[in-house]
Order: sequence, then C-alpha cells, then structure tokens
Amino acid sequence: MSLWFIENLEIADDLKAQVQIKNRLHTEQSPFQKIEIFETTGLGRMLTLDDVIMCTEYDEMAYHEMIVHVPMFAHKNPEKVLVIGGGDGGTVREVLKHPGLKHVDMCEIDERVVRVSEQYLPSFASELGHPKAALHFKDGIQWVKDRKNEYDVILVDSSDPVGPAAVLFTEEFFGYCRDSLKEDGILVNQAENFYMHRPIIKRMLGFGANLFPISSYYFTVIPTYPGGQIGFTFFSKKYTPFENLEARTSGDLSGFKFRYWTPEIHRSAFQLPRFVRDDFGLKQY
Repeated sequence: MSLWFIENLEIADDLKAQVQIKNRLHTEQSPFQKIEIFETTGLGRMLTLDDVIMCTEYDEMAYHEMIVHVPMFAHKNPEKVLVIGGGDGGTVREVLKHPGLKHVDMCEIDERVVRVSEQYLPSFASELGHPKAALHFKDGIQWVKDRKNEYDVILVDSSDPVGPAAVLFTEEFFGYCRDSLKEDGILVNQAENFYMHRPIIKRMLGFGANLFPISSYYFTVIPTYPGGQIGFTFFSKKYTPFENLEARTSGDLSGFKFRYWTPEIHRSAFQLPRFVRDDFGLKQY
C-alpha cells in the first residue's frame, strides 16, 4: 500500500503537493507548531511544519543557495549577517561559505525545529555549531527592533504568512529590518509564488518601496513548493542586484560547491515574465 503526505496550505488550498513517503521518522507538537520529518520514496528526507512542506533533501539547494548568495554577492563586503527563521540550518550553512564573513546570527523562534533538524537533517544543520555562528531562540521582530545599524545583510527565511510567521510579512517588521541594516545593507525575504500569491507579493513590494530606494523580486525553481516556483523580495539601501556581482565572482568559486547558484542564474532570476513585471511595476536592473 502506498503512503502519501498531502500538504495542507492555508494560502493555496486549490493546489497542494502530494509526496509519496516510506515512513514518518519524527512527529511532535512544539509550543508553536507541529514538526514532522518524513523519509520519502524519491526526495530523501522532508521537513514539514503544520502539514506544510518546508524542505526536502532533493531540492533544498534551489532555495537555500538563492536566498543567500544573491544578496551576499550583490553586497560589496558582507561581514555580518542576520538570518531570521531558517531553523533547518540550510541558510546559515550557505552564508558560512563566504570567506569574508565575520559573524552570522540566526534568530529562530522555535528551538525544536533546530534540534529536530540537527538530528534528522544533518546535511542542512551541520554548520549551526560553527564558531562564526550564534543561535538565538527569540522573536525575530523584537530582535531587529532592538538592534540598529548592525547588519550588512538580513535574510528572512520564513514559512508562509500564517501562524508564527505572519508578523514577518508586515510593514512594521520591514521597517525594523531597515533600521537594523547598515547604510549599505540588503534585506531579502521569502516571498511566495508569482502565479499563486501576487497580492501577498505586491503588498510586500509596496512596503519595501516605502522603505528602500532599491526594490525588486527574483525567483527560483523548486518542484516541492506550490506551483514549482518560489520567490524573494530584494530590498537594498545602496546596491542594485548586479552592481557588485562581477567583481565579487571574478575569482575561483569552486570552494563554494554550488549545486544551483551561478552568476548567470543570479542575473536571470530577476528576469520576470511580462505579466508579473507589468503587475508588480518593477524596474528592470
């Protein structure tokens, strides 16, 4: 008999992913959400939160590399980074690949996501104990509210705008992030699917345009997310998405061990379909 996990998406109940699984390795109810790890038949191990797919071993690089390396290579010299959310550890893992990095803070409200990922997803979470990394199990909005002019790059690796992550999709939160960035800082947020969630994305872009001189949207292709695509808002105080790309990537990049990101993918990710570009009213960089 085949066993199937069927996703329960509040923000996309007309299109759900269905993944064949071998067995469930872990399940628990944390103070914030239901956390489960499945062994799938074709996608490796899979993390879900409140019955929504967060990541799989099969395609996680398409998400983690793109949320990290686009802003990191867009910035001239990113030395201090903040990750909000990202409890599986994949985003911190990618940030730590940059040799010029001096420190990364990860602020994750639910410690149990981290501990479960350390146990069952070591390829994601293996760098969380790195000496350049510090873990903080706190509310992300309060974290940035209390810290001014501190970070070069802020990465908001959140789940969908429901439950614990809902506050991370508000203009108030975006404003605190802006103030927590240095004068040339970059903010990147997980920003949903441009086929299915354009009202959410347009609202986020509106917040960003009110707060940052440079705002845009880019995307990655990932089969286990709704519609096979997910995007990110890109907000910057100074740098366009490509301003420092050539200089930052002129050396040997083999040590990064990329599986998805390339300078060419970096550029093409901002080239949006006409219906999206017209709807969002974005400037093409």
